[in-house]
Amino acid sequence: MNIRPLLFAVSFAMFGFAAAQSATTDDAISQDELVRRTQELFDAVVPGNSEPWKKYFADDCIFSDEKGRTMNKAALVADIKPLPSGYSGTIKIAKVQSIIHEETAILSYDLDETETVFGQKLAARYHGTDTWLRRNGTWQIAASQAMRYYEDPAVGQADPKKFADFIATYELAPGQTKTVSIEGEKLYVERKGKREQLLPETSDIFFRKRVEGRVLFRYADYGKVDALIDRRNNEDIIWRKTK
Repeated sequence: MNIRPLLFAVSFAMFGFAAAQSATTDDAISQDELVRRTQELFDAVVPGNSEPWKKYFADDCIFSDEKGRTMNKAALVADIKPLPSGYSGTIKIAKVQSIIHEETAILSYDLDETETVFGQKLAARYHGTDTWLRRNGTWQIAASQAMRYYEDPAVGQADPKKFADFIATYELAPGQTKTVSIEGEKLYVERKGKREQLLPETSDIFFRKRVEGRVLFRYADYGKVDALIDRRNNEDIIWRKTK
């Protein structure tokens, strides 16, 4: 029996298998594949399936979320838990951009989240950026950061009877002033020629459209407004009433 053709066939098959493996591990990754893997990650969030997170995140990864937490892989994987009973939702990737160069790929994308909490529907928008590295033939995320888009609060009910208390000029420092005025039943603040409406969140708390933070009016012990407060992230800038 001549076994040389059989050995040749086996050797050729093994060579083909090794070449296929090499092509699989060494080929550059595409944006479509990055999106597929990333969507797989977020599809696993609701059921609390941590397996894709174990698979696609490097052991030495850095993960920073929209809450300001920075986690290693162990903490990240431990954070993937099923939603509580009565909760459901989806997270979908949108507006994808990428930079892919040799051993590095950066994927930037929006996340459109819908959530139902005991029948009440909520929505939120986030932005994520992941840095993928190819090491030892495997693509994994080495660094990931997420942020939540700012959204204005819902407009509440104002109390126009209080507006007269707020009308004044307020000073931060010499030459730095704001003026509050009313027009009909609307309240406005103006600084250096820029005039913006103060929208009510409640009768005593206001915000400006597409501007993070709140505007409050401080009442002194004698019952009159003595300051306008710009509040952002629980920090206050106080503008004192001058006239």
